[in-house]
Amino acid sequence: MIPAGPILVPGPVEVVMDDGTVVRSDRFMVALCACRRSRRYPFCDTSHRRRVRTRPTEGAGDGGSVGE
Repeated sequence: MIPAGPILVPGPVEVVMDDGTVVRSDRFMVALCACRRSRRYPFCDTSHRRRVRTRPTEGAGDGGSVGE
């Protein structure tokens, strides 16, 4: 299990939300959000992953052809 990552359960599943609504997924494996960051809550949208921005390395993306 990934810390703060999804909870994987075999599907299909029905989840009863706090307000009583029922959401369903017919997928064979369902990722349920454990971090509450998902825009698709209660299903995981990988929002738990840290976004790391890296600076491009010097010379990367200079338009050179492959194999130079």
